[in-house]
Amino acid sequence: MKAEAQAIRNAQAAPPGEPYGAQRAAVMSRERFDAALAEIASWPGYAATSLHRLDALAARLGVAALWYKDERSRFGLGSFKALGGAYAVANVLRGKVMAACGLANVTSQQLLSGAFAEIVRGATVTCATDGNHGRSVAWGAQLFGCRCVIFVHEHVSQGRREAIARYGAEVREVKGNYDDAVRHAAATAQASGWTVVSDTSYPGYRDIPLDVMHGYGVMAAEVADQLDGRPPTHVFVQAGVGALAAAVCASFWLRWAERRPRFVVVEPLHADCVYRSLAAGRPVVVEGSLDTVMAGLACGEVSELAWEILRGGASAAVRLDDAYALEAMKVLAAPAAGDPPIVAGETGGAGLGALLAARDYPEMRATLALDADSRVLLLGSEGDTDPAIYRRVVGRSAQEVLA
Repeated sequence: MKAEAQAIRNAQAAPPGEPYGAQRAAVMSRERFDAALAEIASWPGYAATSLHRLDALAARLGVAALWYKDERSRFGLGSFKALGGAYAVANVLRGKVMAACGLANVTSQQLLSGAFAEIVRGATVTCATDGNHGRSVAWGAQLFGCRCVIFVHEHVSQGRREAIARYGAEVREVKGNYDDAVRHAAATAQASGWTVVSDTSYPGYRDIPLDVMHGYGVMAAEVADQLDGRPPTHVFVQAGVGALAAAVCASFWLRWAERRPRFVVVEPLHADCVYRSLAAGRPVVVEGSLDTVMAGLACGEVSELAWEILRGGASAAVRLDDAYALEAMKVLAAPAAGDPPIVAGETGGAGLGALLAARDYPEMRATLALDADSRVLLLGSEGDTDPAIYRRVVGRSAQEVLA
């Protein structure tokens, strides 16, 4: 198995005590994080997801404490994506209603009441997806009552396509990789008068991805409460286009300032756009199929908005062989005595995969500044979002693991 890590020194990485600053606050702000939390907490079925403490695994890996934020139960969608895509859909529809009716504000609760159903039904939202983001957008569209068309690239599993379709969305395949699907979705939306709800930003398209990213910040706010305000020393976060990583980085930076944790970005070995961009000090596009079992991370181009946070917020980056993500799924499903069993999908286990790699490579452990005093937070971004793949990897279903 192969894994590589680099400390980010030539990418303008900020030392832990550096202030967040006005330039970053213009991208992601405490006020917008708070607004997203207030709105999402008002939705039916909202509850903070579990933060598991894994003491036995921490001891095996030689760190003082290890926490796993388990997003499997998020709104019944199986991943953290429920926080971002659906929140952005709500904001798109609120904007359409306010414009049509001349109102200064419209809440999610008013949309849910059906008071503006005729306006909402006339809207179509769309995006490209590896699976989880599209499911969130489809769920948000169904929840609030608009039409939804989701584009998937040819490597998205049938199970993930069916999971999106169950929320009433039309699912269309695009030949090529995730970035090809993004471009096709944008072109189709422009020609059809639809609204793209993406977590990927590019020149001229920023407002909606910012809503998505501020929605992701709900997870970080919950973690801070669950840790009673005491920050971990290290945070390991997956990066596809970087939206989740940037949102968590920004939220913790704003919240903890002088005590900001070391922030470690984790990617697949061959879909490592953030890793390469941080090394180069500028955005680098990764070409090719980007094929990886970590389907949600198969992205070749970092989001413009995410880059504005991560270029100064990341402390280190890891690129990871698929085998480590698969090992992480199995380790979490069959924990040492005293730790709870956890159902993690291929992407969800990526952070633990990086820790397992650090177990095998002392030089990586040193690069990441891990030692016996480290308190590590892992973002368990997804559960068994494709149950068939999960069973093949782990040898049991999620229900059997948790029984």
